[in-house]
Amino acid sequence: MRRPLSAGSIIETRCTRCRALMNHTIVAMVGEKVVRVECNTCHSMHNYHPVKTEKETVTTRTAQKKAATPRTPKADPVAVAAAEWEALQPGWDAAQAIPYDMERKYRVNNLLLHSLFGLGIVQLVLPNKIDVLFHEGKKRLRCG
Repeated sequence: MRRPLSAGSIIETRCTRCRALMNHTIVAMVGEKVVRVECNTCHSMHNYHPVKTEKETVTTRTAQKKAATPRTPKADPVAVAAAEWEALQPGWDAAQAIPYDMERKYRVNNLLLHSLFGLGIVQLVLPNKIDVLFHEGKKRLRCG
């Protein structure tokens, strides 16, 4: 039969100064709850920190995990862009391509002719920028 805790009782808890489990004297309680303690070793007063229960061991947790499934590798962005380029290219008429100019505004699906990258299609329009799909991959270009 345990005696109920009260101010002046001895309790084992973690000391914030010693950083170890030590005996402490209860200094203050609120109802049945211990609030403040004094370390019997270093005599420091601090808030009561209840002793944490032991967590389950790592081996137990790893044994409970499902069998690991192999990760699917991320798609290579260059390969994805190349495949998208090949799928879109047959429907294009290079004669309708607009020459690239930084001061001009573009719309999605505009066909573009760049002096360095060649033929491309506008895929995304942002403020003052466009994403264009070229044969080498996607490029972000400045525009009006």
